[in-house]
Amino acid sequence: ENFPTQHEIETCSVFKTVVPLEDPIITETTSTLQEWGVLWKQLYVKHKVDLFHKLRHVMNELIDLRRQLIQGHLAQDQTREIKRHITVRLDWGNEHLGLDLVPRKEFEMVDQDHISVSELYKLRHGDGCHVPVQHHLFINLKSFTYNTISEDADVFFSLYDTRDNKQIRSLHAQSTLYTHTGHTQKGHIHTQDIFTHPIHEHVKEHDLSSKDLKRDLYIVTHVIRTANALLFLLLRPYGCAVLAMSDVFHTITDLKEEKDFVLKVYTCNNENEWFQIHENIIRKSSTKYSAPSTNYGLIISLQLLRGELDQIRRENQAVFSRALAITRKLGFPDVIMPGDTRNDLYLTLERGDFERGGKSVQKNIEVTVYVLYADGDTLKDCISLGSGEPNTSEHRSFVLYHNNSPRWSEMIKLPIPIDRFRGSHLRFEFRHCSTKDKGEKKLFGFAFTPLMREDGTTLSDESHELYVYKCDENTTFSNQGLYLSMPCCKEDFNSCPNLPSTLPFQRNPKETFWVSTQLCSTKLTQNVDLLALLNWKAHPDKVLDILGQLRHINGEEIVKFLRDVLDTLFCLLDDNTDKYGPLVFQSLVFIINLLRDSRFYHFRPVMEAYIQNHFAGALAYKELIRCLKWYMDRSAEVVRQDHIQEAMRALEYLLKFIVQSRILYSRATCGMEEELFRASIQELFQSIRFVLSLDSRSSETLVFTQAALLNSFPDIFDELLQMFTVQEVAEYVRGTLGSMPSTVDIGQSMDVVKLQSIARTVESRLFFFPESRSILLPVVLHHIHLHLRQQRELLICSGILTSIFSIINTSESSVQEEVEMMVESLLDVLLQTLLSIMSKSQSLETARGQLFLPVQGEYVSTLLSLLRQMTEVHFHHLLNNFHSKEELKEFLLKIFCVFRNLMKLTIFPRDWSVMRLLTSHVIVVTTQYLSPALHKNFSEADFDFKVWNSFFSLTVLYINQPSLQLEPLTQAKRKKVLDKYGDMRVMMAYELFSMWQKLGENKPHFIPGMMGPFLGVTLVPQSEVRNIMIPIFHDMMDWEQRQNGNFKLVEAELMDKLESMVSDGKGDGNHRELFGLLLFVCSLLEKIEQETWRETGISFVTSVTRLMERLLDYRECMKGDEMENKKIGGSSNLMNFYKSEMNKEEMYIRYIHKLCDLHLQAEDYTEAAFTLLLYWELLHWEDRPLREFLHYPTQSEWQRKEGLSRKVLHYFNKGKCWEYGISLCRELAFQYETLYDYQSLSWIRKMEAAYYDNIIEQQRIEPEFFRMGFYGRKFPFFLRNKEFVCRGYDYERLEDFQQRMLGEFPQAIAMQHPNQPDDALLQSDAQYLQIYAVTPVSDITDVPQLERVPERIKSFYRINNVTRFHYDRPFHKGPKDRENEFRSLWIERTTLILSRPLPGISRWAEVERRELVEVSPLENAIYVVENKTQELRTLISQYQHRQHHGNINPLSMLLNGVIDAAVNGGIARYQEAFFDKEYINSQPEDTERIAQLNDLMQEQVHILGVGLAVHEKLVHPEMRPLHKKLIDQFHMMRAGLHQVSGSTCSSVCVCVRVRVQSVCFIFQPSPSSSSLSSIRSTSSQIINSAPSSARVSVYPVFISGSLVSIQSTAGPSYPPPSLPQALRPYRIKPNTTGR
Repeated sequence: ENFPTQHEIETCSVFKTVVPLEDPIITETTSTLQEWGVLWKQLYVKHKVDLFHKLRHVMNELIDLRRQLIQGHLAQDQTREIKRHITVRLDWGNEHLGLDLVPRKEFEMVDQDHISVSELYKLRHGDGCHVPVQHHLFINLKSFTYNTISEDADVFFSLYDTRDNKQIRSLHAQSTLYTHTGHTQKGHIHTQDIFTHPIHEHVKEHDLSSKDLKRDLYIVTHVIRTANALLFLLLRPYGCAVLAMSDVFHTITDLKEEKDFVLKVYTCNNENEWFQIHENIIRKSSTKYSAPSTNYGLIISLQLLRGELDQIRRENQAVFSRALAITRKLGFPDVIMPGDTRNDLYLTLERGDFERGGKSVQKNIEVTVYVLYADGDTLKDCISLGSGEPNTSEHRSFVLYHNNSPRWSEMIKLPIPIDRFRGSHLRFEFRHCSTKDKGEKKLFGFAFTPLMREDGTTLSDESHELYVYKCDENTTFSNQGLYLSMPCCKEDFNSCPNLPSTLPFQRNPKETFWVSTQLCSTKLTQNVDLLALLNWKAHPDKVLDILGQLRHINGEEIVKFLRDVLDTLFCLLDDNTDKYGPLVFQSLVFIINLLRDSRFYHFRPVMEAYIQNHFAGALAYKELIRCLKWYMDRSAEVVRQDHIQEAMRALEYLLKFIVQSRILYSRATCGMEEELFRASIQELFQSIRFVLSLDSRSSETLVFTQAALLNSFPDIFDELLQMFTVQEVAEYVRGTLGSMPSTVDIGQSMDVVKLQSIARTVESRLFFFPESRSILLPVVLHHIHLHLRQQRELLICSGILTSIFSIINTSESSVQEEVEMMVESLLDVLLQTLLSIMSKSQSLETARGQLFLPVQGEYVSTLLSLLRQMTEVHFHHLLNNFHSKEELKEFLLKIFCVFRNLMKLTIFPRDWSVMRLLTSHVIVVTTQYLSPALHKNFSEADFDFKVWNSFFSLTVLYINQPSLQLEPLTQAKRKKVLDKYGDMRVMMAYELFSMWQKLGENKPHFIPGMMGPFLGVTLVPQSEVRNIMIPIFHDMMDWEQRQNGNFKLVEAELMDKLESMVSDGKGDGNHRELFGLLLFVCSLLEKIEQETWRETGISFVTSVTRLMERLLDYRECMKGDEMENKKIGGSSNLMNFYKSEMNKEEMYIRYIHKLCDLHLQAEDYTEAAFTLLLYWELLHWEDRPLREFLHYPTQSEWQRKEGLSRKVLHYFNKGKCWEYGISLCRELAFQYETLYDYQSLSWIRKMEAAYYDNIIEQQRIEPEFFRMGFYGRKFPFFLRNKEFVCRGYDYERLEDFQQRMLGEFPQAIAMQHPNQPDDALLQSDAQYLQIYAVTPVSDITDVPQLERVPERIKSFYRINNVTRFHYDRPFHKGPKDRENEFRSLWIERTTLILSRPLPGISRWAEVERRELVEVSPLENAIYVVENKTQELRTLISQYQHRQHHGNINPLSMLLNGVIDAAVNGGIARYQEAFFDKEYINSQPEDTERIAQLNDLMQEQVHILGVGLAVHEKLVHPEMRPLHKKLIDQFHMMRAGLHQVSGSTCSSVCVCVRVRVQSVCFIFQPSPSSSSLSSIRSTSSQIINSAPSSARVSVYPVFISGSLVSIQSTAGPSYPPPSLPQALRPYRIKPNTTGR
């Protein structure tokens, strides 16, 4: 689609603005759709599917609506409606996408250049005017399904109100339902005769009010069937359906199409209850009606329409093109519209009482209704059964079977022409419908009633009991005068005392008939007093009484005859002014106040039209002025002032009558008595001022009188402008407003009324004239100033100021003097008011979170409006008008404080960027005007630190405020902001730089205090701002160097602020390049002292850059979605930097605790304990007092260290590292013993003992260790191109660990080989992750190795305090031995040496260096056999202690793997390879290793025997065959091993003896056994019964006191080196006594 490109050019000053010719809504829709298109695709990527589909639907709707606008074939109303739909959708999308709010006025975007800031604020937070909306209910009868009616039927609808028990609507959708002539069988219709007839009856309920919608409404449907009674048709009641509107309103309120509903039709069990069947159904009195069959009911569709009927007709042409019936309300609506002509009489046939008349059964009574004129003719088509149906000349009621007291409650409408109403009457004829004999209707009586009484009033709205007169079928009514002369009812009988004795018709005193009527007419009245007023000339002597009764006439009756009543009143005034004047004035006041009622408010235009076009009282103004002045002058004397208050409320229309009367008089007399009229108006205003000047504090009635006058006062300005000049009216108004008492002298309620009157004065047409504004503005500003000083009625005052700024902003004439006036009167008090409001808001925001106060936004927008209107001239006058520098200082501090609060507090919502940007623009422009005054008055000798500091704080806050950060914005939005305002951060940065340079010798006052705030400015990602700040930093360092010879203070301040800011999320990756520019500045310095400073500066910049790198890494790792390992790595990296390079102990301690908290979150309790030990090491057992720090209270150093010790013990206990805790327990025990604190000593000893118990009894899982390599430039600095060893979690295997690490680094590529990466991979812009398992190598010489130590003790030392890990890569050196590959299988063993042992302060430890060795085949065999033996020993020990709870499968599999491998290869292959004589002779240097391998094999066989013995005890009977197989294979394995070892014994014996003697231990031969009996007998000893030839007989045991002697030593130990010296465990010295 091609977008329109026509444009027109507007020239303004030196700029040319290109304005598109297309509609602004089209332009906005186009740009918005383009912006949404990008975001819409991102929704799909982010898996926001619901919003994705909703937005697509809205975008399609906008495209279609935009197309309709472009085509331009719409009417004006249609265009307006489409624009409304477009803006609703645009605002919805912007809100859900998090985009900015678009301020609108009349559906179009507002240009903030052409509107005041206050008006812009009101567009979002102003109170909209709630205009009452008419509602219309559309009903469509779609189908009526029935199976029991064999006749035609009519359907009646009505809206029923259960609260008032009356209908508020009545309508009739009559449709003849033709039936098939089916054959019946046993009273039932055949299946093929069940008939569903579609009906399309369309009914529209008109003028439903909001009040009606809140009622308890029901749609009531009555079904009346037409029965065939031989020779005539008979209407009979059939059924009723009810639908509760409360159930359907919420479903049809927001729908734009019809909604279907199904109504069940219930039948009445007793026809006597027919009149209230709908009430029984609503009340659910189920015994009085019968439920329908399942396939019987009505289907209707409903739709709720809003707005004026003409508008709805245009918008729903398809609906109105059908046969649509419009039904109006019974009675007048809530709002009566002028010109709404109606003349409807609603008649309800209620009930009757009739005699049986000699019949054996009761009658079937039918009522026939006729409307007859005075001449006896029947009025044609004056009876309506329902809306949309043709009118008839007679109506026949339905018949209730055999009922002499029928109750119909049947309503009909009588639309009688107005000219036929007088003299017409109703006649009701009663017939008995016999279904036997001849089947005929017999007339037996009649009743009648006239429609209008003799006094001209119509039939009253009530129930009427009519007389029933006898007659028969032969009676003729050709001469209606015969019965019209008779009384129709009891009231008529009482008013006719002289009735003749014989009447043409005899009344049956036992028979009566009740009807009720309701008149809805704008032409006829039922009020006698109103008719008497209109016909006053017939009774001139009763005029005074008639005028007195006018106040008691119903308002509906008066507004219907408004013009006639007014003509009558002014006719009376002209007839006798002195006699009727006061009463006519009172009556006129009553009528005027009547129009203030919301029901009759729409008749105000009728009143105004009357005054302009029909009013002819040229002399009336004199009496009206006289009466009005008389009322005002008596206000100080009269106690009851109701009549005075009513006159004050009617002031507007009284002035309209006065002015129009004077115009008529002046026109008739060519301007005579002009001076008298002016004098009378002048006197009238003097009376007004007199009323307002009275002290009302002691009189509540006087308060109401003054309030009524003030409310009406602004409404008379337009009338006065017709007779006086603008200046004259303005003077009248100024004098009146000035006469009002001050704020102190009146109560709060009167204060509000006074301000409201001033507000309406400002909004009046009078205030728009510049000549009147210059007169009125001073008095208005005076009152506002007083209120702001006292902080009273702030919202009303802000509304007045908003109106003033709106007028000034749109004024075409010069407003310089007016702005000057406002600046002098308001600026200072506005600042003071805002500071007070902001102080309250800040306290509330602190207490309740983010809070928005409307009054705060009002006054902010008011202040911005004033500052925006101020020019350079205004600022010049303002700054020069201060009497002293102290006043100027106070003003500058106020305005700077307000500006700072504007950026700190949440004044405007985040999505209101238009308002935020406009605020920023006003602030920067104002600051540019104020800064010269700051420099001029407070520099050099007059330097004032407080003002300058306030200025610098403001500039820093301004540049850092989020709304000005353009980088996160879309490109289109960024360009829009830059085109409108430029980069306001740069503007303020230049202002900051300029003022810094003007400080001169006063710069040291802000060093290093402003270093931190200025650093915050450099963290803004805007290169120009950073370049502006570089000289300031250079200046600060230079001044510090001059004063102190160094810039340690600057450095310390900078480091602290840098850390706090980056930790809070500020700064970016380019910031580290900023300080590199300082080196360029330093290289330009030529002086010698600056050369020294240059070297120091380079060192300083380098330190800052390195700190920045780590801080940015830390910030990146601490993001909310990052994994714990990255957070821990970043924290420990920064912590080590503060300790090693920065030597900042406090920051070091802070990050110790941050790291500890991260460990606790990850439940790494051992690492948390080691981390806290770092702080523990810094403390000493001294009583030096320590200040409150972090979460520690003020306490002594000893107390803090003790508390830390207890916390570390707790973490070691939860991490199951009791060995480390024992050393700490001993340290604490020593301190307690020194202090004789035996209670604490007892507690710590018990804890130590519990730790020993835990070591013996509790099981600990051995974790696996993994080596990780992070290669590529995309990793953080602390990981980039480095390798680490990680201690895995319990039960975590290599696959699980790899998956976890790839989850933490989702962008990383997993390397599938263990080879070292090349340089290209290290420098690539990617992430490569290399992971494989490694084996810990314990480098502790004192690890217990003797057999009697429990396996769980030894396993702890194998995997803890480890700094060396290795992994193996097998390869064949030389040609591969084809017979036995083990002879040539070498191992390349890589050993990784860590920078610190594991476990430690992190699960990760960096690899410091690596070592590479090659392991020979024999050494590899020794290593494999030894490891497998250790694995067997560990598992067998666990089964002996019942730690596997009966699951023997792991032991079975391990035994089977070792024994079966040995039979089929395994050890046998090692025997073949290394026990061969040829190999022994060829490798004499391996003799000792061969002997060691032989011993290990023998040991493994022994342990296998023990394992089989344990297996035999635990094996399940079903697994016995496997156990027998293992025993057989074990015998074969052992026999083969003895055979081989025997042949090699002589070769290695000598060497073995020498080796043994060298370590001073004696080896003994292993006892042989040919059976498992010896194994079974010693199985309880497990590993402790290992053969002496395999192990020495003396054990250095750490736990058992009977086997060791303990001595303290300072020598090497096996706990981690990171433990303090005092915590290292005692060394274990072997006992040499021979045990």
